[in-house]
Amino acid sequence: MADARKKQLAFNIIDFLRTSSEDGTVKEDDKESMEVAIQCIAESFGVDPDSTEDQAAYSIKPASLLNLLDVLAKTRSKTTGAAAAPAPAAAAASSAPSGDDKQKAEALKAEGNALMSKKQHQAAIDKYTEAIKLDPNPVFYSNRAAAWGALGKHEQAAEDAERAIDLDPSFSKGYSRLAHAQFSLGNYQKAVDAYEDGLKIDPSNANMKASLATAKTRLAEQAPSSSDLRDAAPSAGAGAGGMPDLSSLASMLGGAGGGGGGGMPDIAAMMRNPQMMAMAQQMMSNGGLERLMANPQLRQMAENMQGGGGMPDFNALASDPAMRDLAQQFMGGGGQGR
Repeated sequence: MADARKKQLAFNIIDFLRTSSEDGTVKEDDKESMEVAIQCIAESFGVDPDSTEDQAAYSIKPASLLNLLDVLAKTRSKTTGAAAAPAPAAAAASSAPSGDDKQKAEALKAEGNALMSKKQHQAAIDKYTEAIKLDPNPVFYSNRAAAWGALGKHEQAAEDAERAIDLDPSFSKGYSRLAHAQFSLGNYQKAVDAYEDGLKIDPSNANMKASLATAKTRLAEQAPSSSDLRDAAPSAGAGAGGMPDLSSLASMLGGAGGGGGGGMPDIAAMMRNPQMMAMAQQMMSNGGLERLMANPQLRQMAENMQGGGGMPDFNALASDPAMRDLAQQFMGGGGQGR
């Protein structure tokens, strides 16, 4: 059985936990868990927080554990001479909202919630903003994020959701708000990440699970053309590492060139050709055309075309070892890793 001092400590811990639940420090979703913890502490130490006898024997009111903690911090500062160490804690305590401010903020939040139910979203935002000024509570930021989202202002919603998460990284609703905002902005990967982070905290949340599945589907559908291009890329090249087959390129261009009689190729048809698009995309992702055009042979070819020399002979280019090496360098060949 715990001695009187331990019972007194347990009794005042229970008092602290109850006060935190009542003043809004603890999220609404966690209050049930907090009550279970209070019951466990009471049974383990043999105290009854509702007993007038135990209150008379163990309560330290009008003081509280937080008051005692402040006194301890100040005493330690004086005795050690290290005044700088407890300064941040003292500053945080002095800037913390008072009980009166918390009550006013809760009332403003309730007004905002009522306005949301009436679809008066801007008015609700104003109420939540007033509440945040009094008490920067993650719940208030989360509610304001929902109001921003209802107005279609999803960037502001994402910012408020991130503030809520910064204030309380264990606040699962903040991740849900952030994911919804990113989804609405079309940022499906960020939405997936946020939903997954939220489910780590609240793995049984059915709504987030369903929303995560939807976000993953949208992410997969977001760039089908990129998938098509990747599938088409191997057919555009015969060598390892994405090396394009310059002979195939010449064939695509209809044999046009300075030495052939095919004339100017159909550029519009070329750009609709998936193989051409695949090679262009692959080249851009492996160095860009700026470095490619620094090659003296290509520069000379471009100058020749501008001077009226006609299209180059692509069959000749296909058989030029230097051009093959250059293409292999940019398309990932030659044994180079990505």
